Amino acid sequence: MRILIAEDDRLSCTFLTEFLQEYGQCDTADNGLETIDKYVEALKNGEPYDLMCLDIMMPKVDGLMVLKIIRELESRHHVAAEKQARIIMMTAIADMDYVDQAFELGCDAYASKPIEIAQVQEVMQDLGLIS
Repeated sequence: MRILIAEDDRLSCTFLTEFLQEYGQCDTADNGLETIDKYVEALKNGEPYDLMCLDIMMPKVDGLMVLKIIRELESRHHVAAEKQARIIMMTAIADMDYVDQAFELGCDAYASKPIEIAQVQEVMQDLGLIS
């Protein structure tokens, strides 16, 4: 499984990487522009990400805009629904407007910080990424 962790907080990024690397190859990005660049590169190389963990509040381009752009790129490149990246939005913000907006833009799940391993594993199971 290919995983992209988009997180500007170094501690959270390290925590997620150490946990998720047991499930596959993890790449990281610390801002929205880098996230989009890595996604486009993976798509161009025919090695798209299976799972993306996106922080909502990232520098340069926020996670909601990154999510919107990724879903537009998948649509433009005719990526079948079952092949689209599974996207988990992660944030410390407890604002339901952000959550609603994320689901409207096409996220698959939402996890609040601090991230709990069991919560992420459960989401991954629900998305069919692990058994």
